Amino acid sequence: MNGIIWLASYPKSGNTWFRSFLTNLIRDVDEPADVNELHSTPIASSRSMFDNAAGIEASDLTQEEIERFRPGVYELIAAEAEETVFLKVHDAYIRTAEGRRLFPEKATKGTIYFIRNPLDVAVSLAHHSASTVQAAIRRMADPYHALCSKPDRLHNQLRQRLLTWSDHVLSWVDAPGMKVHVMRYEDMKLTGPETFAAAARFAGLPDAPDLIEKALKFSDFNELQRQEKEAGFRERSPRAESFFRKGEVGSWRESLTDEQVAGIIQEHREVMHRFGYLTDEGEAVY
Repeated sequence: MNGIIWLASYPKSGNTWFRSFLTNLIRDVDEPADVNELHSTPIASSRSMFDNAAGIEASDLTQEEIERFRPGVYELIAAEAEETVFLKVHDAYIRTAEGRRLFPEKATKGTIYFIRNPLDVAVSLAHHSASTVQAAIRRMADPYHALCSKPDRLHNQLRQRLLTWSDHVLSWVDAPGMKVHVMRYEDMKLTGPETFAAAARFAGLPDAPDLIEKALKFSDFNELQRQEKEAGFRERSPRAESFFRKGEVGSWRESLTDEQVAGIIQEHREVMHRFGYLTDEGEAVY
């Protein structure tokens, strides 16, 4: 069955790293894929993709009207696809004002959801947006937070409603009727071959150990950093020094104050515990 596999995540949770792995796995050539030419995995909020599929300029519509059209756009893309389509997504899994799922079941083959310790997300998000860590923490706790939502400019992407970090996670992993494979960033780093092979199987892709090993080697973080330094990366925020900064597990321990750690844990305790980022005693893991 063809259809869309959503590569869904809150920003800075491993989505782009996986897309590089996916490109190298599918192409199976003898050199790393160009980070600026990843396998056709556009972001679901792409304005140009919407314009082409909808047959109407998003710039002629209100944000609410665009949201009303989006489920139909994805159904059309899935219906016309000759093979599985992979789309990157930062939106939360929400419903439109009319009650339709933004990412409809009719178009969906499955979802790979990337989750990362929110303590590390806060640090990475601050660097990505060239903001303070405290500002990133506030955004992660804001139920109305959205990307590309300022009405005084024409963004290259459509509005993406993120909700809070916790609500974003739950909107996808607990979506009724959705076939979801969860990938923790920490497992991607610490048990890479097994973790990436499981995702490949979920997506119906080859999972032979030699292929997985080569795709991981060619999408290694150092390789991605090297390419960005040499040729830039088109998805880097113009406000950030780099997109591929550290990619480490536990870097929050060097960057967050005790008060900031306590605030994030208080806000996201339930989801952090559920996915292994807190012990039963409330101690941070990783």
